[in-house]
Amino acid sequence: MLTRLSQSSRLVLPCPLSAARTLSTAAGSTSTTVKMARSAVDEVTDSGAFDRSPSTFRSSVSRDSSARFPAVPGRYHLYVSYACPWASRCLAYLKLKDLDHAIGFTSVKPIFERTKETDDHLGWVFPATGDEEPGAEPDPFNGAKSVRELYEIASPNYAGKPTVPVLWDKQLKTVVNNESSEIIRMLNTEFNEIAKNPSLDLYPAHLQASIDEINELVYDAINNGVYKCGFAKKQGPYDEAVTKLYEALDKCEEILSKQRYICGNQLTEADVRLFVTLIRFDEVYAVHFKCNKRLIREYPNLFNYTKDIYQIPGISSTVNMEHIRKHYYGSHPSINPYRIIPAGPNIDYNAPHDREKFSA
Repeated sequence: MLTRLSQSSRLVLPCPLSAARTLSTAAGSTSTTVKMARSAVDEVTDSGAFDRSPSTFRSSVSRDSSARFPAVPGRYHLYVSYACPWASRCLAYLKLKDLDHAIGFTSVKPIFERTKETDDHLGWVFPATGDEEPGAEPDPFNGAKSVRELYEIASPNYAGKPTVPVLWDKQLKTVVNNESSEIIRMLNTEFNEIAKNPSLDLYPAHLQASIDEINELVYDAINNGVYKCGFAKKQGPYDEAVTKLYEALDKCEEILSKQRYICGNQLTEADVRLFVTLIRFDEVYAVHFKCNKRLIREYPNLFNYTKDIYQIPGISSTVNMEHIRKHYYGSHPSINPYRIIPAGPNIDYNAPHDREKFSA
């Protein structure tokens, strides 16, 4: 039985970006060289374990019309990558709450490229034209060439990681928030006056304790756990991470043998957060991140559950498997130096599932 834990708010993108930059600490002061992480592979401790850095922009959109960031239609834009699980759950919320008429989104290209000609930093970039990369589009508001440029528009001396998702304020030209766990909470409640599906509550009061408990397990051992496996540089940290990963997957399999969704018989935030990792697992994580002890399609309940979530109206449009495969196999040369993309398994997530048996 799970122990009650507090809600984790450390969720950030798996793909940190940046090179060293020289920043002025104050007017007239001596410049300081700040070394910023260039990729998730660099976020590894001396022990060889992956240690994710926290998000940096943590403001909130509010239904209060007097707030700095009021929830009004047309003011905000989401910058995402279809490849990224953290960004994809924000897209899922746009679709589930039927908010994409009020909040637009733009996806970057899937494979990291140089973000500036002045240094060797590799990261998320926008295509130059709309037909360069299917599914990706140029930045429609700022003309930015990369997500890094967006962060520098918002904060010229920005010294963190330019990650996606980015909830962008078009009026103030700034990043409101880049923490996906907080963005989805805003989308769930603060935009209900303009959402076309306002009655859907993915964090209902009577399930919040259960959702928080599951989120803690899933984030640490599964969502972030696959990265701990993939980016480990020593056997010990890998062994520890992969053991926790499969213990958590086994626990989820057991839970889903008794109920349709991970916190009961209604869809919640916890399902969206778990789904984005499960949908990538057999296609990418099993090979690229060495998570091959057991595939998701070898878990009867987890596999049917993944298909069930995928088939919810709108969710399949948030899953671009070509972008997912291109990104992971093409953007981590220390793991896959020749950037060869495996041929399979090309799973049909539209195939029938058996989860209706739990319906009331």
